[in-house]
Amino acid sequence: MALVLANTMLSTIPGISGAGPTPEKTLLTPVLDAELVTTGEITSMPVRPNTPTGCPTPATITRSMVELTGLVPIHINAGLAHTPTVPCLDVYGSPGADPREGDAVPQAARLFERGEMVGQLLSQYSDLLMLGECVPGGTTTALCVLRALGYGASVSSAFARNPLDLKSAICREVLARLDETGAEEPLEILRAAGDPMMPVAAGIASAYTGDIILAGGTQMLAVAATLQALGRRVPPLATTVYVRDDPTAGFARSVADVGTTAYYVDPNFAGIGHAGLARYCIGEVKEGMGAGGAMTLAYLMGYEPEEITQKVFDFVRKYS
Repeated sequence: MALVLANTMLSTIPGISGAGPTPEKTLLTPVLDAELVTTGEITSMPVRPNTPTGCPTPATITRSMVELTGLVPIHINAGLAHTPTVPCLDVYGSPGADPREGDAVPQAARLFERGEMVGQLLSQYSDLLMLGECVPGGTTTALCVLRALGYGASVSSAFARNPLDLKSAICREVLARLDETGAEEPLEILRAAGDPMMPVAAGIASAYTGDIILAGGTQMLAVAATLQALGRRVPPLATTVYVRDDPTAGFARSVADVGTTAYYVDPNFAGIGHAGLARYCIGEVKEGMGAGGAMTLAYLMGYEPEEITQKVFDFVRKYS
């Protein structure tokens, strides 16, 4: 399993991202998530891995699957605002800029090439790769990229109430700028409107020689759409039923439009007996940090659904 970490400045816009206690602190989330997944706890600052409503973050799910399976995910720094606190492969990107104001990822083509190098490297160590991501605000860049590539897609959100009006307003500004600049090729669209995770993940998926699954929802769907536009192999996706069942996202329809398939994990959080995890069922958080893919991987490795759900419960109970 590999997790691509990045930031976009769009997450600092109030109301865009629920992946942090404040808009500015969303820039810390990938670093803290990587720390939790790697070590089992957040040690660099005194915070618990819960949302303000007490909902455990997706990184807690991914960490619980790390403990269950014994796998050690590789973190890839595609462009972070803060220095990681755990070891990462670094492709030397920068945080994504606000695409309304100028190119979001000026190095997109170079990051794609570096992603290909990482894909070649990972091919030497495994024959199945579950590729996830952590990019607060990334569903908004995903909306911009999917629309720029010609899809009438919507996207999901970490909020229980998806701020689609705000995302759509930003997207309209971005698409208007793209019309002016004439960005039409896939990597040009990522340069203008994406975030650093997208070209790196697309490069990895292009060069990885084994079987690969994209672990995530609408953000990884934007990566799949980019690969489709590049004429490359388009992997399937693995995510949670909470993304699939989001009525504002239309995820299953968009997956079909892109021309790929998706696997959906139902961890039965409604019946688990944990009030925070049950909030996933009302649409809070839904997915992130490869959580759906991590549970899928555990299942593929032979663990029963009941074991997977129980392990999540046992891990998050520490932070209740």
